[in-house]
Amino acid sequence: MTIDTTNLCSHLQRKLFEEDGIYYPLWIAMQDAPELTAVVRSRQLHIYRNGKKILVLAGKSAPKIIRKDPICELAVC
Repeated sequence: MTIDTTNLCSHLQRKLFEEDGIYYPLWIAMQDAPELTAVVRSRQLHIYRNGKKILVLAGKSAPKIIRKDPICELAVC
């Protein structure tokens, strides 16, 4: 999975892509799930499973869980 990080919040980039980031396990799990897609909107990362939004990650605020999904457990700190 590739994400255009030019409009992604810098705090979220560190949390998601650096090995010591709190969302890094979520990023690794997303790589192994072909039914997951992600889109950057308003500097946040919106994650979808089979076209339905399940999670929104922002840099400085808590993750917003839209639907119950196993991947959401990895985003809860």
